[in-house]
Amino acid sequence: MRISVEIDDDLVAEAVVLTGEKNKSPAIAKAVQQYVRRARAKEFGRLIREGAFDYPDPTASLDPVPPLDTID
Repeated sequence: MRISVEIDDDLVAEAVVLTGEKNKSPAIAKAVQQYVRRARAKEFGRLIREGAFDYPDPTASLDPVPPLDTID
């Protein structure tokens, strides 16, 4: 997608250096992509901390049937 935005020249130059790209457009695209990735990772971490995912209890036995030698 082609868009027009006004971004400070020094900020664009820093983005070019930090992303390792040689041109402005790929540098800005890469910077936006990395920002979105980090924002998604931050949200995922928040969901994990809040218990949004139902992981099995690691201390619980995964074998629902006890071994024969333990049955009386």
